[in-house]
Parts: sequence; C-alpha cells; structure tokens
Amino acid sequence: MSTAATTQTNSLPRINEPAPDFEAKSTHGLVKLSDFRGKWVVLFSHPADFTPVCSTEFVEFARNSDNFKARNAQLLGLSVDSVPAHIAWVRDLERHFEVKIDFPVIADLDTKVAQKYGLIHPAASETATVRAVFVIDDKGVIRALIYYPMTLGRNIEEVLRVVEALQTADENACAMPANWKRGDKVIVPPPQTTADAEQRLQSDYEVTDWYFSKRSLS
Repeated sequence: MSTAATTQTNSLPRINEPAPDFEAKSTHGLVKLSDFRGKWVVLFSHPADFTPVCSTEFVEFARNSDNFKARNAQLLGLSVDSVPAHIAWVRDLERHFEVKIDFPVIADLDTKVAQKYGLIHPAASETATVRAVFVIDDKGVIRALIYYPMTLGRNIEEVLRVVEALQTADENACAMPANWKRGDKVIVPPPQTTADAEQRLQSDYEVTDWYFSKRSLS
C-alpha cells in the first residue's frame, strides 16, 4: 500500500472517535455538525440527485422522519450536488411520492465533508459519494458506520433499529443480540472474574452458559 493510501485510510473516522465537525451549505441554509450537539445525528450520503435508488432511500427516510425524531435523532443527507439540484430533487420527490422531506441535504460541491468522512471511493466512483451512514451520538461521537455499494439501497428500518439499539444499550448497560428489536431480551455483559461466573449460573437471568446470558428490560 502506498504512503498516500495509508495516510487516507488512517485519517478516516472510526467508531468511538469524535465525528469531524464541518460547516456546509444545505437545503436548510448553513449547517454545522456541532449545532446538533445534544441530539443523535444520522449522517447519510448518496451518490447523486435524480437517481432511482437514491430516490427510494430519500422517500423512506422521509416516511420514517418522525420515528427518528422520536429517538432524538436528526437526519442529515449529503451528496456532491448543488443546493439548487437538491431543492429541485426534493420538490420532485415530494410531488411524486406525497412525502415531506423535512431534513437538511448538504451540498458538498468541494467534497470537503466527503473527504473528512471517507465518502469518495475511487474504485466505485471518482466523483460521487458512496452510500454510507454515520450514526453519531448526542456527544458527537461516531457510534456506528455502514457503507453500501452503488447498486444497493439501504434498509431504513435497519438504520432506525441501530439508533434505538445503541440508545437502549447506553441506558441499560447491556448489549444487543442479532436481530434485536424493541421488546426483545438483551445480552448481559459477561462476568469478569471466576467468582462472578459462578454467581451468574445461579442468577435469575436466562443463562445459556456463564458467558452468555440474557435479560428482559420490562
């Protein structure tokens, strides 16, 4: 790997690191990431306006906007298209699909935000941003990131599930099993001593083995 490639890879934001701050033009005027401190932020990029797969994603984000708001999460879209292109596309989607796109869409023409977040992958496209999702918590820390190829639209319900799962884990000092959804049992952190492991086997948890236990949150 070349030095340049190594440098770029090492500079990409990672889980549990502070999300790079930025100020950028958007369909809602100037937006700054730090202005959303105190809220969770779902920053998602798309390759281009007026494209079919991206259109389906924006419609589904719009339909789930209230669900994200209920979880104190701010949606924030981004691509390298201009503000006028974003506005025209948003209006077009609202007309065709009878939705309200009430979240800002960043116009990253100079790719400054895209570069900070590693959203341009030359093997996928030399100019367009790839599909990516960054879930940033209310303290400005990256908690999850997901990348998708150009040909695969995101599952918006999964993005919402990630936000809810992370918030629930924080609130209850637990972890989430595969396919977790609200109401399901959660994973109890494993014991850290042999004495704790022995006690775990005698606990009221749903114990499969000393290292694998679940409990209900209700």
